[in-house]
Amino acid sequence: MAPARFAQAVTRRSIVQVLLAVPALALFRQHAAPAPQERPDELVEVNGWILKRSELA
Repeated sequence: MAPARFAQAVTRRSIVQVLLAVPALALFRQHAAPAPQERPDELVEVNGWILKRSELA
């Protein structure tokens, strides 16, 4: 589309409709996946040291 034709095609009303529809899209999104649970026996590196996660608590 040419810029002038695009400006004619996009009306104030269509912009308002899009802005009102954006929050409604959040209702249709699936919930974020739950974070993976940390295992206490998992090995982690802290300042060059390799430790079990349970040793950090």
